[in-house]
Amino acid sequence: MTNFLQNMAGMSGMTDQVIATDFLISAKSGIRNITFAITETKSPELKAALREQLRVAVERHGEISNYMISKGYYHPHDLSEQLQVDINTANTALNLPQQ
Repeated sequence: MTNFLQNMAGMSGMTDQVIATDFLISAKSGIRNITFAITETKSPELKAALREQLRVAVERHGEISNYMISKGYYHPHDLSEQLQVDINTANTALNLPQQ
């Protein structure tokens, strides 16, 4: 049923792996941006708020990473395995139907 709904919505190539990877990349980008913002502000209150946001973002990054590792989508400690996952993902993207 899930595949049927994905096809109906034009999302047949959108998998849990793609969504999780996009989420992980966004989390990493957020961490980088918050860290940069901390260095650019003088206000102690704003720095404290940004540090709290950074703490939450790092926790979220860990949760996403652990999810992806448990599903076999992400192999941060085995580059050859990660390369194979990335090649398979690239081949899947190349085989997506053109709209």
